Amino acid sequence: MREFLVEITTTVPEDTGQDEVDRRRAAESVRAAELASEGHLARLWRPVGELRSIGLWRAADEEELQEKVLGTLPLRPWMTLKVTPLQSHPNDPAR
Repeated sequence: MREFLVEITTTVPEDTGQDEVDRRRAAESVRAAELASEGHLARLWRPVGELRSIGLWRAADEEELQEKVLGTLPLRPWMTLKVTPLQSHPNDPAR
């Protein structure tokens, strides 16, 4: 599996009711846990003082990442994504 750094900014449309927001956020939490258990979501961070997320995601390729992983998130229609494919660095201490 390849690794990807994904920056996610979620913007809820102004005309969205709070019940819909709450429903999607709850479903998002469940789906994120499922993707983590499947090995697709490795880590997830929120920069201090910001309302965006940065995650380390895994998929066979970017197409799978977009369609079968990120595309299954309940909040995806409200997300703006920046995907950066990663490769190992020769000085990576984990190597």
